[in-house]
Amino acid sequence: MGGGKVGAFLARDLARKGHHVAVIERDLELCRRLSEGTDAAVICGDGCELRFLEEADMGEADVFAAVTGDDDDNLVACQLVKTYFRISRVVARINDPRNEGVFRKLGVEGISSTSAIAQLIEERTTVGEIITLHALKKGGLSVVELNLPRDSCASCGVALRDLGLPRGCVLVSIIREGEAIIPRGSSVLQPGDTIIAVTEPGKERELKRIFVP
Repeated sequence: MGGGKVGAFLARDLARKGHHVAVIERDLELCRRLSEGTDAAVICGDGCELRFLEEADMGEADVFAAVTGDDDDNLVACQLVKTYFRISRVVARINDPRNEGVFRKLGVEGISSTSAIAQLIEERTTVGEIITLHALKKGGLSVVELNLPRDSCASCGVALRDLGLPRGCVLVSIIREGEAIIPRGSSVLQPGDTIIAVTEPGKERELKRIFVP
């Protein structure tokens, strides 16, 4: 739901990748542009009304995304879809970060670009801190990133096999000068390297202590 810049980009990108996409948009001019610029089915109407959701074959959908610029509309549409069509995954664009708690309490997967940008700014300015890139909720794992200091590094010059990595932590990549390196037991870290690892919950601090004591 929503055929503005975000919705139009999603429609084009997903359709290009072979997904069957339907877009519900209430603005007639935006519907015309979408019809001309994408392979998606375009329904001109209000996504907060059941009849337009039914016209979009919502009962056959795997995922519903509400990406309008109005948080109230996005939340109402997601609730309708969850209630009447039993869609397992609904995703909503959150325009005002203060609304994140409401979406979360109602079981809607909300995405706030404002919060994401603020988090990236805060995380990227701290060298030597663990950054969680992605939480693999079903598997109870996290993909984390750790930037090693450029001036001094206690773990640098030591083979990975001799660092004593904690159980439940696996190094998957070393980023050095923009190049990804697959780590091996004999690999040796250098100051300024970025480490990508998969860890079990609660292992992040232990991992950090090894590389940045």
